[in-house]
Amino acid sequence: MTVTRFQNLPLADRSREWDGDAADDRVRKWAGAEEAPDAAYRDAHVWYDGDEPQNFGSYKLLIADVVDGKLKAVPRAVMAAGGIMQGARGGVDIPQGEVGRVKAHLAKYYDKMGETAPWDR
Repeated sequence: MTVTRFQNLPLADRSREWDGDAADDRVRKWAGAEEAPDAAYRDAHVWYDGDEPQNFGSYKLLIADVVDGKLKAVPRAVMAAGGIMQGARGGVDIPQGEVGRVKAHLAKYYDKMGETAPWDR
């Protein structure tokens, strides 16, 4: 089980709407991961179960979408993931020992957006 490496993805426009299901479809197609996850698909997420990397269900906290042919972090997705990590949306099923690293990963995107992560406010 592991937190993905910080990709420092460019940010999508702040006004971009977030639809995680639609973004997942676009990321799978962009990554060429329509049959099974690959490294490019993994880069769009913050965490995945390294014991089962072949399962799409192993990937959690999608924060990116394909915009103009490029993978970009979507501010509203980062904020949604931040809310999940705060428990606002029922949490996410990841090991407690990984929570700090997930928050640190997300905090880098909050910083990039010029904001403070909710757990640091």
